[in-house]
Amino acid sequence: MDSQGLVFNSVAFLFCFLPAALLLYYLVPGRAKNAVLLLESVLFYCWGGVQYLPLILVLIAVNYLFGLLLARAKGRAARVLCLVLPIALSLAALVFFKYTNFLIEIFNQIASANLSTLSFFNVLPLGISYYIFKLISYIADVYTGKTEPERNPFTFATYVILFPQLLVGPIVKYRDLAPALHTYKNRYSAAQIEAGAEMFVFGLAKKVILADSIGALWSDLLSQDVGLANVSTPLAWLGILAYSLQLYFDFAGYSEMSNGLSKMMGFDCPANFDLPYISSSITEFWRRWHISLSSWFRDYVYIPLGGNRRGLPRQLLNMLVVWALTGIWHGANWNFICWGLYYFVLLTVEKVFLLKYLKKGRVWPHIYTLFFVVLGWGIFTANVEGAALPLLMSRLFLPSGGISPLYYLRNYGVLLILGILCSTALPGRFWQWAKRHTPVRLVVLAAVMVLSVAFVVASTNNSPLYANF
Repeated sequence: MDSQGLVFNSVAFLFCFLPAALLLYYLVPGRAKNAVLLLESVLFYCWGGVQYLPLILVLIAVNYLFGLLLARAKGRAARVLCLVLPIALSLAALVFFKYTNFLIEIFNQIASANLSTLSFFNVLPLGISYYIFKLISYIADVYTGKTEPERNPFTFATYVILFPQLLVGPIVKYRDLAPALHTYKNRYSAAQIEAGAEMFVFGLAKKVILADSIGALWSDLLSQDVGLANVSTPLAWLGILAYSLQLYFDFAGYSEMSNGLSKMMGFDCPANFDLPYISSSITEFWRRWHISLSSWFRDYVYIPLGGNRRGLPRQLLNMLVVWALTGIWHGANWNFICWGLYYFVLLTVEKVFLLKYLKKGRVWPHIYTLFFVVLGWGIFTANVEGAALPLLMSRLFLPSGGISPLYYLRNYGVLLILGILCSTALPGRFWQWAKRHTPVRLVVLAAVMVLSVAFVVASTNNSPLYANF
């Protein structure tokens, strides 16, 4: 799991770090803003410990220098070398810290050895899965000429370690942030600050009101007091549905908070989620879920491998590589690899013949998509203690007696209905109407803010689920 440190849904962040950080950022003159933002980001990074600060500083320095070398390199061989070396070093750091113990376990199984795993790797460097991909995208874009290398090392470091995007992304390319990073006057407007604050408040509500509350149902089922082996089949489906809603609101909420904070500072970042649970195909789902990761694999793996330009067999091979890597990126465990390959199979079936039928349907494509997405989250969470995949699948598909879902429907029914409604376009439409009526807008925003803060104060500052991947 990742080193947690400071999280957005904590009292320390909301009432100490954030007000001070924004006030200082707004007060300093234009050319000092990047320096202040860098110092604030370093403090945010070190909040939970400074042991991994040298790692990120070294990776920043290496990629900064190779970006400059790429601009000066003459000849294809020299340019390829300047591309491959920093990417290899960045990936080596990711593999070393994230996958060493997993590789040791695989070696033990293959060689019947008994090497001990290393407790040193039980906690990952903060945000390593995200900032490594930012570094790779930067070097690749400099190589292909999509962006100019950054000359100022402090500006480059600010991009990499930017605290709103550090913990769970989204993975924003350097070329998307560069214009704002080099704008020293009027970087942000009052309208941007207002829109960013609204995004942050609604993202916070998704995380602390919906995700954490709905997720308590799934946690109850996995607890020693209940146990998945004791639940009935209807309750197992109810639990995995609750986990699906929890994961969505947790990650989408945190991404919205991230983009809101960025916007308040003058950085316009693309949305990371677009109502994925209304999708009518798995293909559409992955255009709406974790958009920054999907686009990263498309731009830096799928297209460089040939994309769909070399015939269907090669395209399917490229998809296999992408989805195997997508699974591995999420964690050092077999269930994540299986989850990635699971989506490769589904997307292959759609690509080969099913998608044309899905486009003609109205209701059944949505049911089909939700069924396989929810089932996929069962594979995704199989590394959690108490949620072993064989046990979960047997509970889901072999009709079993056990604890009835009625008690949980009574306790969580309202939250589940609210979560389902908030997974649709209805809240967005309501907010667009409310924005045209200022009193209504202010009352709704204030109510959501007060309720969210109450949940934050009463909670234990649950870390975002995707910080573990």
